[in-house]
Amino acid sequence: MGRFLSSSIGQKVIMSLTGLFLITFLLVHLIGNLQLIMANDEGYSFNTYAYFMTNNPVIKLTSYGLYAFILLHAIQGTYLWIQNKKARGTVDYAVKRYRTAGESKNSIYMGSLGLVILAFIIVHMVQFWAQMHFTDSIGAFTAEGYADAKDLYALVSQTYENPWIVLFYVVSMVFIAFHLWHGFRSAFQTLGLNHKKYTPFIKALGWTYAVLVPFGFAVIPVIMYLRHEGVL
Repeated sequence: MGRFLSSSIGQKVIMSLTGLFLITFLLVHLIGNLQLIMANDEGYSFNTYAYFMTNNPVIKLTSYGLYAFILLHAIQGTYLWIQNKKARGTVDYAVKRYRTAGESKNSIYMGSLGLVILAFIIVHMVQFWAQMHFTDSIGAFTAEGYADAKDLYALVSQTYENPWIVLFYVVSMVFIAFHLWHGFRSAFQTLGLNHKKYTPFIKALGWTYAVLVPFGFAVIPVIMYLRHEGVL
């Protein structure tokens, strides 16, 4: 078992499984975050959602697994990317090899996309998660029944008042869309879940997911910024 997990195939299986878990998490995360723009209640819905997510023991335990999967996925992806670069050799040989294998252009740049996304995750965690846990700069959410809760809606709203941060998030979602599109297909292929009857559906589902989920995340800071500017 250990030999399989340390092999190239085993590492790709780990990448696929952790990737599918993170894909599922993104959808759940988006559904929660949409409360930032869908409920016109001055942040009540989002703050109650955030309070539940940060105080439920099952969710908290799951979040530790999430952090571990993100780290494992990033390390594994970076390692495979470096190994593939070494194996490809010269640029001419790399192009010829990938064309022969029939791999998409996205797969060549998958490692680079992953590094950009890792940088985005770090910035995102510093802006929100770190401030929530390690600073006293966030005001209190004073609704009845939510003792010691923080007004995370105010933190997000203030962050998205900066147009450069909004632009950063929108551009980052473009990178994530490309990463998801390739990763979704590759995960099913690596796990041997290809079938002439179901593969077209899987590809269509992957494309739809890769477009709609990043779009959903991108539209949140844009709408909040436009509301702050009085446009909406």
